[in-house]
Amino acid sequence: MFQKIISDVTHEGQLCWITLNANKGNILDIAMMTEMVKAIELTATNPLVKAIAFKANGDHFSFGASVKEHEQKKVATMLSSFHRLFRVLIRSKLPLLAAVRGQCLGGAMELITFCHWVFCEEKARFGQPEINLGVFPPVASLLLPYRVGQAATDDLILTGRSIDANEAEKIGLINNVSSNPEKALQAFFENHLVSKSAIALRFSVETARTSMVTSFLQNLELLEQRYVNDLMETQDANEGIAAFIEKRDPLWRHR
Repeated sequence: MFQKIISDVTHEGQLCWITLNANKGNILDIAMMTEMVKAIELTATNPLVKAIAFKANGDHFSFGASVKEHEQKKVATMLSSFHRLFRVLIRSKLPLLAAVRGQCLGGAMELITFCHWVFCEEKARFGQPEINLGVFPPVASLLLPYRVGQAATDDLILTGRSIDANEAEKIGLINNVSSNPEKALQAFFENHLVSKSAIALRFSVETARTSMVTSFLQNLELLEQRYVNDLMETQDANEGIAAFIEKRDPLWRHR
């Protein structure tokens, strides 16, 4: 059914695993995001499912959204597809978990930021490198302050630096560091969620995030338009994307 992800259920249909399975870096391109949306929408129709868990095949969780799809002629469609993924996750009202190995960058870090619990291996690294391409991350701009606070958000978004698992745990980005994040995630699900009512979990997910989701949905479209209509009209945004694709240093014009 899917080509870039694997969707299956465990624990007698109570836990849906969505596995990124595209390539070396599990790039979140439009095709993969479309498959993820379909899998989530289908999962949400099953009243027995109690949570969705994200993981990835290969050495890295994901290098993030496709840089080629950030080009000016494609970026509106890319952002719309990416932001639709979060709107669908909100509508699902399901608890979200993630198991991370290797690099988790850009759009992938935005995805795990939205999860309720994140488990990672010791070698995992996280970052929002968009500033290095002359752009900004709309979703992270809205979600990171809720998860790690404004100071850590400013640091990650404005510097574009990557952080290791220990620092990610210290600032609250992830919940657990272990040698086997998938096993840790499964144990958490079994110990804390299996015994709960599926319908009660959905109501609780919806109500616990009332303020965050309301603010997120109100501002996401504004930042998307700011990105497409304003940022992508600057020379530096287009230069940064082109330089990355051409594997060279950007020549900033500061305009």
